[in-house]
Amino acid sequence: MRQIILDTETTGIDPKQGHRIIEIGCVELIDRKLTGNHYHVYINPERVVEQEAINVHGITNEFLADKPLFRAIADEFLSFIRGAELIIHNAPFDIGFINHEFSLLRRGAPLVEDCCGVIDTLVLARKKHPGQKNNLDALCKRYFIDNSSRTLHGALLDSEILAEVFLAMTGGQTALSLSSSEESTDAQEESSAIRRFSADKPKLRVITTSDAELANHQSKLEQIQKKSGNCFWVD
Repeated sequence: MRQIILDTETTGIDPKQGHRIIEIGCVELIDRKLTGNHYHVYINPERVVEQEAINVHGITNEFLADKPLFRAIADEFLSFIRGAELIIHNAPFDIGFINHEFSLLRRGAPLVEDCCGVIDTLVLARKKHPGQKNNLDALCKRYFIDNSSRTLHGALLDSEILAEVFLAMTGGQTALSLSSSEESTDAQEESSAIRRFSADKPKLRVITTSDAELANHQSKLEQIQKKSGNCFWVD
């Protein structure tokens, strides 16, 4: 099973208003294990990035000035994701932008969802945690995933974090059952959360009592028995 965790950054929030993709970040999972293979690119959007967007991701117009256009990376990007199952948080947003970019290149361009499967982790999280916050930061806190390096949004960093969130939500990286990516028992969730929280903790030191300590303890119990006549701890 090949899965691609995907995220994008954009010039604004709506491709219908002419907004474009400026960053794509992907990380690869095979059989629910991170392979180290990733795809990451910054893109010149051929338009101005709105200040509100810059405040979110910190990617400036000056930084993007010498980056490739989408048409220059379209084929390699499609080759990387084709046939995989895409894991995206709020998938309609990213898929909408990607489809828009391909549509600008040629009429009749294939839709991403026709080339790939898609799992929306936001929908998955809302089903598992109704009535709670389910943005990426909230999910990191819920599943004990370190996101301290996420001071700004970034497509590759967010994809790496989402990979951990997805594995935690669906039973953990070492889970044997792959029956459904949208189903996980509470026990699996709890087990995964505990595993991740305690993974870096040192093993507890076990201290056993000596024979002398046991003898002193028994002697103390017998003294209590003599005085009270009712010591429950005396055999």
